[in-house]
Amino acid sequence: MTTSESVGVVFDGSGLGEWTEEQRFSVTAERIADYAAATNDPIQAHRGGEIAPPVFAVVPVFTSMAPAALSVAPVELLMKLVHGEQDFRFHRPIRAGDELVARAKPIGYVGRPNGSTVVVYAETRDAAGELVNEQWMTAFFRKVDAGPGEGELAPAHRITDADRAADPVATVTAHIDADQTYRYSPASGDPMPIHLDDEIARMAGLPGIINHGLCTMAFTSWAALTELGDSDTARLRRLAVRFAKPVLPGHDITTTFRSTESGEPGVRAYAFETVSAGQLAITDGRVEFN
Repeated sequence: MTTSESVGVVFDGSGLGEWTEEQRFSVTAERIADYAAATNDPIQAHRGGEIAPPVFAVVPVFTSMAPAALSVAPVELLMKLVHGEQDFRFHRPIRAGDELVARAKPIGYVGRPNGSTVVVYAETRDAAGELVNEQWMTAFFRKVDAGPGEGELAPAHRITDADRAADPVATVTAHIDADQTYRYSPASGDPMPIHLDDEIARMAGLPGIINHGLCTMAFTSWAALTELGDSDTARLRRLAVRFAKPVLPGHDITTTFRSTESGEPGVRAYAFETVSAGQLAITDGRVEFN
């Protein structure tokens, strides 16, 4: 255990490695189509409910993520929690008719002067027990210092100066609609009030309602697929980001992709960043295709 001197609370590492209860999730074409519509996804296989958009992978495991993080961080810090990073590894796409089983576990935490992180690992399997995807979610607790921490960090996906110096291979600008958060919340199952209630968002120290980080990430996923992956979700192996600044409804976002080293034969890798209102909203983005 480590005492957080900034707020006098304790982060408890005794639960690291402990799985949450399994969550079962039946994938329907309607649920897939609703998620695609809520993220302005233009890919027909997604809009038609046949194949799930990549970031839909968080939906079956969503109810396990927060409990896993809050088994380490005190529950009273829930309103200080924001999504720090997300890393998906895809073994195959989610399809309509899938019966999925998802679970999550905290694997590590670390404190910093401006806030502390808890890393949660999650896995989703199909009815036959085959792995469908893996995820690393980094929960960031603002203005709380948990001390040195313990356990594992999430896999690295940092963008380098060499990446930024490379010529862009694709740039995509998209608009976050004024009602985006109200559509994304029911489609994703994320009811966090900072995305739905302006007063609560301001009480949490935010400028107002902010777009769900995973919704913004979903925009970058279809940008990558349409520009770099022939709109073929089955070719996507990895999608990872760090959330740098909130994106506000009504704003545009521009995502720029550059080729980077993949480290594996036959794998194409790209580094990317997303800008909104003149500031980096997503950095350390990485996408990989077969």
